[in-house]
Amino acid sequence: MQAMSNPSPDRRTRKRLATRQAISDVATRLFMERGFDQVTIDDIAEAADVGRMTVFNHFPRKEDMFFDREQEGHDLAFEAIRSREPGISPIQALGLLAHQMIEEPSDEFPLFADTRTFVETAQASEPLKARARQMRDDFVSALAGILADGAGRAADDPDAYLAAGLIAATWSIAFTRAHAELSATGNIEAAKGIFLGLIDRGVIGTHAALEGTPFLDGA
Repeated sequence: MQAMSNPSPDRRTRKRLATRQAISDVATRLFMERGFDQVTIDDIAEAADVGRMTVFNHFPRKEDMFFDREQEGHDLAFEAIRSREPGISPIQALGLLAHQMIEEPSDEFPLFADTRTFVETAQASEPLKARARQMRDDFVSALAGILADGAGRAADDPDAYLAAGLIAATWSIAFTRAHAELSATGNIEAAKGIFLGLIDRGVIGTHAALEGTPFLDGA
């Protein structure tokens, strides 16, 4: 009876998810081997043994296959804010998340352990860089909404957007500068140090910029 009240995904859903994952895995391998711009949708479809339209049914754009974990990253950040301890501001919660991701790396988001080729591939492609900028803008809007809602302010509150923009810029700069160190020296520990150092300074700077606003509350 318990199994009936909490049914697992049906066969069609499981098959759809498996096909999507298979396409994503094949696309990622090809992107890493050849470079994003050198891989076509037809290449991916052939390697995944599916039709061209099947690829588009799961991924409307080729860039979506490269950044297929975008929403998971957003969800991770938002959950860190929602589940933060009393006395911790939303901005501090995102800083603590960075430390957790370094100190307790996960297979889903292995910062600096297996991401060097991924970042170098993204930086070598203008379409991917443009998509990354759009993703950051989307994240800022979503994060601003979360912050505004938590502070009881309107969704378009300018201070919420300032907070979201500063913390997004902090993460972006920390990540890219850490990877620049990794590419230059191969020193993972140095890269991690740069990443966390910039994150910590960004949190301090964001707090200073938001002095007198409700976004520093730890409730």
